[in-house]
Amino acid sequence: MQAQIQALLAQAGGAGRERGTTGSNMGFHMEVAKPAIFNREAGRVGGFIMACRLYIKMKLRGNMVEEQVQWVLTYVQGGSVDVWKENMMDELESGKAEYESVEEFLICLRKEFGGGEEESVKAAELRKMEQGRKTMEEFVQEFKRAARGNGYEGRPLVEEFKRRINGGI
Repeated sequence: MQAQIQALLAQAGGAGRERGTTGSNMGFHMEVAKPAIFNREAGRVGGFIMACRLYIKMKLRGNMVEEQVQWVLTYVQGGSVDVWKENMMDELESGKAEYESVEEFLICLRKEFGGGEEESVKAAELRKMEQGRKTMEEFVQEFKRAARGNGYEGRPLVEEFKRRINGGI
């Protein structure tokens, strides 16, 4: 069955190239950046997971969950993450670990390596920000990115924003 699905996808991809179509087959024809190697560096798990989600959505959507999880694991390398990866591979191969979706696996990855480190790194990044020569629109977008998942909410977040914009505004 999987071979038939792959043949249909290859056939649909070829037809799309001939007609120059876009849409759901666009990921097959578009270059998409692969994620950087994840080695447990503080504050990097969120970016790694986002890059994996994007690549999977664009290039691996039709693949089985197990293949998607294994693909993510190829980018988990170095030091103590190698031990975690080895344990995860053993659990997957023995059937002790099964995931309904790659998203479920990515949540597990975030829980394992995200912890409070990512939140504190993001909070520190937010406290270092300055508007400087950036336009207000540019700064607002950067601030929103830095504010996501850093633990600040409500009034403290607004106060932090006010401290970071140029004084004349």
